[in-house]
Amino acid sequence: MPTDQKKSSADPELQNEGEGSRTATRRYDQGAEQAAKDVGHVKKAADAAKKALEGREGDDLKAAEERGKKHEHR
Repeated sequence: MPTDQKKSSADPELQNEGEGSRTATRRYDQGAEQAAKDVGHVKKAADAAKKALEGREGDDLKAAEERGKKHEHR
C-alpha cells in the first residue's frame, strides 16, 4: 500500500462512516448554509428555476412536484 494511502485512511475525514455519516452531514450543512447566505447565488438559482418552469420542461417539473407532494414514485 502506498504511503499516501496509509495517511489518507488514517484521516477521520476520509474514513467511511457508513450511512448517517456525521462528517458528510456537517459538510453538506455548511455548504447549504453558505449557499443560502449568498444572495447572488440564491437569486441566480431562483432565476434558473423560474426559467425552467416557464420553459419546455415546465409541465414535467410541475408533474414531478405533484408526485413528490403525494409521495408517489414512478
